[in-house]
Amino acid sequence: MKSIITLFFIFCLCNINAQNLLVEAESFDKKGGWLVDQQFMDLMGSPYLMAHGTGKRVADASKSIELPEMGKYKVFVRTYNWTSPWSKKEGAGQFKIKVDNEILPNVVGATGDKWEWQVAGEFDAKSKNVLIALSDLTGFNGRCDAIYFTKDGTTPTNDLAKLEAFRKDMLGIKKAKSAGKYDFVVVGGGVAGMCAAVTAAREGLKVALINDRPILGGNNSAEIRVHLGGRVNVEPYPNLGNMLREFGHSKGGNAKPADYYEDLKKQDFIDAEKNITLYSSTRAIGVTMDESKIQSVLTKHIESGEEFVFKAPLFADCTGDGTIGYLAGAEYRMGRESKAQHNEKLAPEKADQLTMGASVQWYSRDSDSKKSFPEFDYGLGFDENTIEKVTMGEWTWETGMNFNQITDFERIRDYGMAVIFSNWSFLKRHSSVKAKYANKELAWVAYISGKRESRRLVGDHILTENDLVDWVEYEDGTASTTWSIDLHYPDPQNTKKFPGAEFKSIAVHKAIHPYPVPYRCLYSRNIDNLFMAGRNISVTHVALGTIRVMRTTAMLGEVVGMAAKICNENKSLPRSVYTSHLSELKGMMLKGAGKLNTLDNQRFNEGATLGKKQK
Repeated sequence: MKSIITLFFIFCLCNINAQNLLVEAESFDKKGGWLVDQQFMDLMGSPYLMAHGTGKRVADASKSIELPEMGKYKVFVRTYNWTSPWSKKEGAGQFKIKVDNEILPNVVGATGDKWEWQVAGEFDAKSKNVLIALSDLTGFNGRCDAIYFTKDGTTPTNDLAKLEAFRKDMLGIKKAKSAGKYDFVVVGGGVAGMCAAVTAAREGLKVALINDRPILGGNNSAEIRVHLGGRVNVEPYPNLGNMLREFGHSKGGNAKPADYYEDLKKQDFIDAEKNITLYSSTRAIGVTMDESKIQSVLTKHIESGEEFVFKAPLFADCTGDGTIGYLAGAEYRMGRESKAQHNEKLAPEKADQLTMGASVQWYSRDSDSKKSFPEFDYGLGFDENTIEKVTMGEWTWETGMNFNQITDFERIRDYGMAVIFSNWSFLKRHSSVKAKYANKELAWVAYISGKRESRRLVGDHILTENDLVDWVEYEDGTASTTWSIDLHYPDPQNTKKFPGAEFKSIAVHKAIHPYPVPYRCLYSRNIDNLFMAGRNISVTHVALGTIRVMRTTAMLGEVVGMAAKICNENKSLPRSVYTSHLSELKGMMLKGAGKLNTLDNQRFNEGATLGKKQK
């Protein structure tokens, strides 16, 4: 009897699915002016399309689909009213759905305070083959996760766990495919991950480089536009950092035009390595473990939804957020340690969750004629006394210090955009200086947020302020960090105007001598085959203030690539490089992995230093 009931349930489910259709928005082949945003898929379940028009309506995104059958359908859209945290009025990101040029009646994205299914309207299909489109109404970041055509009119689930199962069932997603076996899998395509991958590849390892954006460079890409910082070619290993000259940009500056960041040069740098397979637009979403070792990493393509499994004896977490370590159960820290924990002078008396924030950079341009900008007022409190009379915002426009940079990250990014639009709207429309801004228009606003801090994975050594300031010498010192201890805090003037909702920061610097970062900070102490390079290495919050700049993280990536070669050659694990093969690593670091005699044209933003430490 039980088997009959089960078969009946399966028949009913298949019958329901046969009448309904789920379309993921990120799979649209013609995206028009809509952009794929994958930053929050761990939080809300999926990548999505966003109409990032900075106040101007964007072109429709569209896709030809085949409905299960002709007839009447109710059409649902999974969306989010992103201005709801600050205002109860209809949201900024409004849009409609078109089916075969018929605009469905309901505006979506204007209501609700979470990701949810909203009814776009009903449609009577005269043909199974139809063209669907997203029609932006505002230019202010309407967002669409998926569209659901249903005959029975039942609203899909909003429960995240059930929704994931619903997606896989509706889309026919089966078991993840094997991506093949590699010697070394690097997750994260910022400068640290790029250098780790290329160094290992040049040493003969078969490397997979996984990057969840279509372009490389992370914070240094044209999507975020933070220029390189720190110094390379520093004692005791002056050949570390030559590699950066092979793909680094030659013009300095934050929030500059896209060509400043030379993204094609980064792509060419990776493409030139025959031992690297680059997986772009691919997000790591899970791991499998064999006791304390990572056995494989599961990924999802952010547009097609295809899932792949990557197997290797060695992995490197260069995600910034420590995502692979977190999924694997690695020990990590987040926030600020107390002063007593490591006796750090710059640490607070009590531990807390304050982090350095994320920047949504922007700039404007002059025009020969007047340029309008829509009203954008969603309760953020901009007026004549609180506006910022500026024409651009770079690193000082920093949000989310008092929020969780993982679980609250969509809100953090959205607030970064909201303050830009609110400030600009008031300047252009209501301020006493609006005539000065009449011919100005927003030229570029980031939608990928530039993070400074989140999880820090714990290694066999935790670098502290005292190591840096007292210049404690360890035998496993590697690339030298040269930037000052540069810690960011909410700008007190901004706090007066926006208490608890700051979007401006100040930097407090403490100069140091160039300091060799111990190798033991570059691998997890409880996940045996996991390296890390980038801002997620084993440091305190205070010590993060110096190692987080990109020239430094690039060199640390280079060191990780060398260590991976030693592990591969000896069939060993990261810790053994310290215990048994340190002299070999030192020899490799003296040589460096970069090409010699590369043009030295990147002498900008090197930072202050106390100079070489006199022993």
